[in-house]
Amino acid sequence: MRAALEAHLGSQQIARIVYGSIVGLTLVVALDDHPPSAGVMTAWLLLTGLAVGLAELYSEVVGAETRERHRVTRHQLAHMLDGAAAVAFGVAFPAAFFVLSVVGLIGLETAFAVAKWGGLALIGFYGYWASRFSGASVAGALLRAALVAVIGAALVIVKALLH
Repeated sequence: MRAALEAHLGSQQIARIVYGSIVGLTLVVALDDHPPSAGVMTAWLLLTGLAVGLAELYSEVVGAETRERHRVTRHQLAHMLDGAAAVAFGVAFPAAFFVLSVVGLIGLETAFAVAKWGGLALIGFYGYWASRFSGASVAGALLRAALVAVIGAALVIVKALLH
C-alpha cells in the first residue's frame, strides 16, 4: 500500500487531480444552497468531469501543436489523455458521496457536507505531501496543508455568507 501511495504521489498527475478537485468542490459549494437530487448531482459532477477533462485534452493538443509545429504523436496523446483523466477524476470525485445518497446509505445533506469537507481534505492531503517531498518538516507540512485547506474553507464560508 505504501509503495502504491508513494508511486501515486510521485506521478505527474497530482497537479491535475488537485485542479479538478477544486473545480468539483466549487460546483458542490455552488449548488449546496438549492441542491438538486443526489442523482442529478452525481450526473452533473460526472458530466462536468468529462467536460473539463476534454477541455484539458483539447487545450493540451492545441498547445503542443502550436508550440511544436506538428501534430501530436500517439505517445504525446497518451500522456495528454492521462492528464485529462486525472482532471476528470478530480472533478468527479465527490460524485461517490452522492451515489451513496442515491442508494440510501446517507442523506443528501450529509452527501453535500462530506463532499465539501472531503474535497478540502483531499486538497490538504496533497498540500501536505507536496510540502514534505520538497523538504519541509512534518510541522511545516501540516501548516502548509492547513493553509491550503483554509483557503478552500474560505470559499465555502464566503459562499455561505453570500446566500
